Amino acid sequence: MNKKTKITTKKRPGNISRRTLLGGMLAAVVLPVKELFALETDLAIPDDPTKVPGPGPSPLGKRSGFENPVRKPSDISSRTPLQDLHSTITPADLHFERHHAGIPTIDPGKHELLIHGLVEQPMKFTLADLKRFPAVTCTCFIECAGNFRTGKEEMTPQDILGLTSQSEWTGVLLSTIFNDVGVQAEAKWFLAEGADAAVMTRTIPLAKAWDDAMIVYAQNGEAIRPEQGYPIRLLLPGFEGNMNIKWLRRIELSEEPYMTREETSKYTYPVKDKIRMFSFEMDARSIITYPSYPQQINKGYVEIRGLAWSGRGKVIKVEVSTDSGKTWEIAKLQEPVLSKAHTYFRYLWNWDGSSTEILSRVTDETGYLQPTLKQLVEVRGPNIGGYHMNPVTAWQIRKDGSVLFKPENYTK
Repeated sequence: MNKKTKITTKKRPGNISRRTLLGGMLAAVVLPVKELFALETDLAIPDDPTKVPGPGPSPLGKRSGFENPVRKPSDISSRTPLQDLHSTITPADLHFERHHAGIPTIDPGKHELLIHGLVEQPMKFTLADLKRFPAVTCTCFIECAGNFRTGKEEMTPQDILGLTSQSEWTGVLLSTIFNDVGVQAEAKWFLAEGADAAVMTRTIPLAKAWDDAMIVYAQNGEAIRPEQGYPIRLLLPGFEGNMNIKWLRRIELSEEPYMTREETSKYTYPVKDKIRMFSFEMDARSIITYPSYPQQINKGYVEIRGLAWSGRGKVIKVEVSTDSGKTWEIAKLQEPVLSKAHTYFRYLWNWDGSSTEILSRVTDETGYLQPTLKQLVEVRGPNIGGYHMNPVTAWQIRKDGSVLFKPENYTK
């Protein structure tokens, strides 16, 4: 009987591979960026990049070491750097976050979605089950209902309105799932519940399910990120962000709203002597992202750029004022203009070097015109809280080209 012989080879100490040799050459002709530019990075720059082979293919791509867009985190949220984006799509790792009890770790193979209540056949769906249904894709924004900050001149678009982001979402229409389980005629609302430690719950009118609601599992071509609801989340285009329940685990259909904590003590706001509840759609708004604090401009032509959106449909018109709101000019909208989606706008301005203020305002397809803060206070009263605040915002342009936010006070 012949025995198999295990053959082993040893590398000779004197052998040097071509890759190792080139790596040594690279080390000899580069200097760390942090020594050249005092940047906190390990990136190295060759004297002449045409003389040194660069790194080969890798399992995961990454940004250039010279680019460092980051979210701005707090205890409960992190804000998208709107001023750093070049289109309406937000990279998944820069999508804003809003948590009520942190990010749960969920095994997608064990996660289930229960649908029950006023249905003909209560059912549980795994992620694999959901992926068997016909898939659809929707590009839309998500925005926190409390997305507005003011108070000081040294604020960036990220500080002011950074709790909104836009992605291309892929999943299954909620109406497809509801047709599968059979919805009873008495049903008018449904409760959506998350699998986070807060067990976040909101009540949604059933009409939204028949319109454009989705259960999504992919974002910008990849599985949705854990902070965005992995493995599945509810997507309600145009509705306030907290209703787009992340880590979705249960949907219950009913005749009446459930009056959960998040739609009674939270996410409500005063309108003079009353309290407004169930303010579903996000109102139309816009913001100039360039020029903005802390950017500097020079005399001459400046392309004013920004974002506009509406939870009620398409952006129809964006107007820009370069004389503190005295006159308004039509900005160019970047195509395609999608419903319930961020729209990029541009306006070419010839700055003469004098002090002024620049502003933007949007009109959506319902005819709604973005209001000023004064108009909001007149309608709601001075004690209006922080939800659904969508006033026109202004940037101050100083003679030296510096740009500062113009804060406005709206509380007692």
